[in-house]
Amino acid sequence: MRLQVISKYETAIAAVTLIVAAGLSAPRAMAAGDAARGETLSYACLSCHDSEGSRRADLPYRVPKLGGQKASYLLVALKAYRDGARRDPGMTALAGTLTDQEMADVAAYFANSGNENAAPGGSPGGSFKAARNCGACHGQNGIGLSPGWPTLAGQHEDYLVHALNQYRSGMRQDAVMGPVVSSLSDETVALLAKYYSSLEGLRTTEVK
Repeated sequence: MRLQVISKYETAIAAVTLIVAAGLSAPRAMAAGDAARGETLSYACLSCHDSEGSRRADLPYRVPKLGGQKASYLLVALKAYRDGARRDPGMTALAGTLTDQEMADVAAYFANSGNENAAPGGSPGGSFKAARNCGACHGQNGIGLSPGWPTLAGQHEDYLVHALNQYRSGMRQDAVMGPVVSSLSDETVALLAKYYSSLEGLRTTEVK
């Protein structure tokens, strides 16, 4: 099955490249997190994020792997749930209980944790036509090129489909991702999710 990259998609990529070059999508300076404090605070998070196939009863997809994810991105995501840029009742409620510093601590913990049996870091391991466009931000190996851009390598396939569909529908609001994914077909979303989930990278954080 081959993916046809349409001109609207390439146009969106070009527009986003200009935004990035202008510095408009650069992550804001983040407070340094304390991973030790974050480990204690993360117990509530691990009620959902502590196993490879973990699912919430109300969700049709596995909750995302957080081990090895970039701390700056995790902090951005937590703030987005708290402020309404991302919509999820459970995450919004949890993020609403945390201060900015506590969010930074939790982010630092997950960035430095994970299943020790899993290899950190991305590995191309194959080629995919559309990944070269995503690679402008996420790297061809699925490792984000900026601290504020997430690592996709190794993430659950069904969660990646869910996340992309939320950007497509506007349930997640982001000035970069919105234009990029708005023209993607269901087939393209499925193929991208399959590709990035097959790479080595993110890990499941296990309760100690």
